[in-house]
Amino acid sequence: MKKSTFFLAGMAAVAALLTACNSPMQETTTLSGLDSARFDTIINEKPVKLYTLTNANGMEVCITNYGGRVVSLVVPDKDGKPTDVVLGFDNIAQYADTLNSPTDYGSSVGRYANRIQGGKFTLNDSTYQLKQNDGPNCLHGGGTTGWMNQVYDAEQIGDSILKLTIVAEDGENGFPGKVTAVTTYKVTADNTLDITWEAETDKPTIINQTNHNYYNLNGDFTKPGYDMVLYVNADNFTPSDKLYIPTGEIKSVEGTPMDFRTAHAIGDSIKSEFDQIQNAGGYDHNWCLNTYKDGKGDDTVVCASLYSPTTGIFMEMYTNEPGVQVYSGNFQGIGNEPNIKHKGGVYPQHVSVCLESQKYPDSPNKKDWVQPVLNPGEKYYSHAAYKFSTK
Repeated sequence: MKKSTFFLAGMAAVAALLTACNSPMQETTTLSGLDSARFDTIINEKPVKLYTLTNANGMEVCITNYGGRVVSLVVPDKDGKPTDVVLGFDNIAQYADTLNSPTDYGSSVGRYANRIQGGKFTLNDSTYQLKQNDGPNCLHGGGTTGWMNQVYDAEQIGDSILKLTIVAEDGENGFPGKVTAVTTYKVTADNTLDITWEAETDKPTIINQTNHNYYNLNGDFTKPGYDMVLYVNADNFTPSDKLYIPTGEIKSVEGTPMDFRTAHAIGDSIKSEFDQIQNAGGYDHNWCLNTYKDGKGDDTVVCASLYSPTTGIFMEMYTNEPGVQVYSGNFQGIGNEPNIKHKGGVYPQHVSVCLESQKYPDSPNKKDWVQPVLNPGEKYYSHAAYKFSTK
């Protein structure tokens, strides 16, 4: 999904952070090549570090509790070579520098993933004005002050489970209700990254969490991922305007470049003259998943997949949510991006694909759609899983 430009509350904070991250510490290198010492620091008076999850089959996932971000995800390719398949940075300073390198790379997004038109919604006859951080709209819960830029409390359970907890106060970025939310990352024996989001609130609110990994299954982050083969199990999508807000329509993918019911390379259609692709500069749209029926999502059935003919890495996605946002890295490689040093090099446009489980964008203002409302006494539960294999 498109990044927004965030402001930094004081350059002194970045200077202090850079000093902390460059302090002499014992080097511990992960399978993905990360030096975990470069993630050890204090932000907002809370400790930040890099957590490593592994299994016995060559999978490693490194996560920082700053924003609940997946920093690296390593799986074997068709030749057994360990391959990092997610974009990001190799240090905490760049993740936290929201002025010079604003990004949602790998984050656990909250309180509301995607966009809300005008940053405004009505719930139980009360209207709430949210932070407008994407032009007139609210994106990803408020960006620099949203959950992807907050420090979670972390608890690692064994080698393969990480629980991250955040408490968001009533009125945070305009959202009602004090919310306690837990994101659980799990690496399973069959090379699956399994993610659950759970939350409770003390007053009616809205919540819609997702993971924002940028995938390049080729393992080469210096080239566009046009050859990656995408499948989306969806007959319909939600068209959006030039500010990425859904129009309220639900349209068939039949006969359009939005049809990925038969898997094909993204490059086959990403430069189409179709108005939706022209508006976004590629794919940045919500698909209405066929796996969601009668108010329930079937997270035992593949809702989307991505495949690299280069490495043979095949990723299958599962979710209980009604939609998936497919974002093709349209804003990478342009603007200030070529001046930013990333993990794996300089990122070109369309280098990656995001597959974000979600309620539809702007759903609080589209009352006929599945609503993201959470009431006191209820428990929010969202699930997404990404299973890796080779073929």
